[in-house]
Amino acid sequence: MVLQPVTRRSVPDEVFDQVLAEVVDGQIGPGESLPSERRLAEVLGVSRPAVREALQRMAATRLVEVRHGGATTVRDFRRHAGLDLLPRLLVRRGKLDTSVARSVLEARLAIGPAVAALAAGRGGPVLAADLTQTVDELAATDDDVQRQVHALAYWDRVVDAADSMVFRLMFNSLRAAYEPALEALAPLMAEEVGQVDAYRVLTAALGSGDPDTARAAADRVLRPATESLLGALAALATPPREDP
Repeated sequence: MVLQPVTRRSVPDEVFDQVLAEVVDGQIGPGESLPSERRLAEVLGVSRPAVREALQRMAATRLVEVRHGGATTVRDFRRHAGLDLLPRLLVRRGKLDTSVARSVLEARLAIGPAVAALAAGRGGPVLAADLTQTVDELAATDDDVQRQVHALAYWDRVVDAADSMVFRLMFNSLRAAYEPALEALAPLMAEEVGQVDAYRVLTAALGSGDPDTARAAADRVLRPATESLLGALAALATPPREDP
C-alpha cells in the first residue's frame, strides 16, 4: 500500500484524520461536542488555524456541525456523509478498514454491470472502437499495476458512455479510494486485469448495443477477482484461532 509519511502531509490533513478516526471509531459519538479549537490545538500540538481548517473540512463533508461562536457537534456520519468521505474511511491511521474495503468491492460488482448496460444502449459501436485500443494496451503489458491503470481507463470510458452523473460521481469516489492501493492490490487483481479475452467480449457486447448482454459480460469480468478479494478480506478480518 502506498502511504506517505505523516511528516510529508499537511498539518490540517493530519488533524482531520485523527479527529475522523475518533468519530468513526465511536470514541466521540453523534450529538457530542468536540473540544474547543484551543484545546484541540494544545492536545495535538498544532496551531489553531490548522485545527480550524480541519474542522471546516469536516463540516464540508457533513461530519460535524460548526456553530459560529459555539460548540462543534459531531453528526452521525452514516446518515449525513457522502461518498467523498470514502477514501479517508478506507485507510485510517495507516491501516486498511476491511469492512469498508468489502463494501467498495460489493458496490463495484453491483454498479459495474449496471453502468455497462447503460453504456451499451448509449455508446454502441463508437464506444467499442474506442475501447478496443485500451484493451490492446492492456494486452501489451505484463505489469499488473499498469494493467490496473489500463482497466481503470477502460471503465472510465464506459462510465462516460453511460452518461449518468450519479454513476460518474460514484465511480470517481470509488476510484479515489482504490488508486492509492494499486501496488498492494496488484497480486490480487491480476486475475481480473489479466483476462484480456473477457475484456474483448465485454467490448463486443457494448458495441452490440444490447444492455442485457453487456450487463452479463461485465459481471463475468468483475466477479472472479471480486469474490477472491472478498475471501481474502474475510480472512484478514477473522482473528486467528488460539491453540487449546
